[in-house]
Amino acid sequence: EHEDTGLLLQPLLEGQNYGAAAADGTQCPSVSVSRNNPGKRDCLVVAVLCFGNLINFIDWFIVPGILLDIQKYFGLSDGKTGLLQTVFTLCYMLAAPIFGYLGDRYNRKTILGAGIFFWSGVTLGSSFITESHYRIFVLSRGLVGIGSASYSTIAPTIIADLFEEGKRTIVLSIFYIFIPVGSGCGYMLAAGMAKSTGDWHWAFRVTPCMGGLALLLLILLVPHRIQRKTAAHRALSISGTIQRADEKPDVHRTVKTTWCQDVGSLAKNCSFVCSSLGLTAMAFVTGALGMWMPLFLHRAQVVQGIVPPCLQESCNSSNSLIFGGITIGTGILGIIAGAEAARRLRKISNKADPLICATSMFISSLCFYIALMVAQMSILSTFIFIALGELFLSVNWAVVTDILLYVVTPRRQSTAIALQILVSHLLGDAGSPYLIGVISNAIQAKNLPSLQWSFRSMQYSFIICACVGVFGGGFFLLTSFYIEEDRKEAQK
Repeated sequence: EHEDTGLLLQPLLEGQNYGAAAADGTQCPSVSVSRNNPGKRDCLVVAVLCFGNLINFIDWFIVPGILLDIQKYFGLSDGKTGLLQTVFTLCYMLAAPIFGYLGDRYNRKTILGAGIFFWSGVTLGSSFITESHYRIFVLSRGLVGIGSASYSTIAPTIIADLFEEGKRTIVLSIFYIFIPVGSGCGYMLAAGMAKSTGDWHWAFRVTPCMGGLALLLLILLVPHRIQRKTAAHRALSISGTIQRADEKPDVHRTVKTTWCQDVGSLAKNCSFVCSSLGLTAMAFVTGALGMWMPLFLHRAQVVQGIVPPCLQESCNSSNSLIFGGITIGTGILGIIAGAEAARRLRKISNKADPLICATSMFISSLCFYIALMVAQMSILSTFIFIALGELFLSVNWAVVTDILLYVVTPRRQSTAIALQILVSHLLGDAGSPYLIGVISNAIQAKNLPSLQWSFRSMQYSFIICACVGVFGGGFFLLTSFYIEEDRKEAQK
């Protein structure tokens, strides 16, 4: 893991249905797939997975991008508005362990394809819901979350199988770049479609078309059987004793363990537990910011007299467009910076990964707190500190996943990712959007209705995010105390 993280792969048995890159260190040009060039094939598979991840997170953030319109359309309070994202995340996290179990035991390509088809269909259907069927709209968001869980749980494990440790961080970084890119595109797509058509429902009719394309690419370019690689696989492949993946069932499936045994083993892994709690804090912060920040910025501008309150048919969507652009830019820079910092600092310390995550969490929490405090005085300063906070928060995405992949044995990775999703969302962004909305409602109820208190209620509610971010940094610090021992244990 301390080697250069270029997109070069170690040789595996020639002719294997699914292995690492070609022995000559072939790069990843855009060319046709060849059975004799697994390196090119692997790169195309990663490209398909990244495209699916982009669509996945666009769907996540369509609702926050047009939150003002949806709130006005259904006549919702802040609490009920936050419930939309909470239901989505609850269904997502509850489905994740199921897909983790299935992904460790059954064909992952089939599960991915079914997930893409399901969430795309539900998203399209939700675009025809009228204002008298708010509960059906909430249900549709929950069903989209179930479809998304299949993708987020399984896709990273395929990447882990394709690339050796020294190359995996950079590939995971590319994959996770599409979290902020997809999130930002979700804001911008939703706001743009609502503005251009005058009807926010059209925002839900674009990604299903993209999902159909992703499903077609998945069918054409991803092999049906994907060989899982462990240290034993690599050693045997060098001696030429592993059969082709299409001649022999996945050797991983011969390991008979129950889900409870896997969970019990992971619960004893201190690095996995602490890093998952750190990720939980990240999820709490990103969930709350992602849902409420455009609306918070709008209320700040209303208080300053920059824009009027949302009374017309289509609300001002400029904050969603700007916030989406910030999310894309800072996300790309943050993930690249995190991967590069990890690559360099691992040569100095084996504890570099959790220390990078801890430092970035502390800094981002400070930036978000400053952004909240200056919002009523300067919108420009607010945008600057929000951008800095998102930048440092994005540093962690790929690094946290890479920590999991090298402290957990390969045969438990899908289960570990599923559990991490369950915990981080259950205690993180499943409740944070709703919690912020409920606190905002409570503050408004204790004061006379006014534009000033509409803004302050959201401002005071957001302070909890800065506090949770500090706790997240503390959990990553704890991870650094155990990571060396757990990594050695996983490599045995």
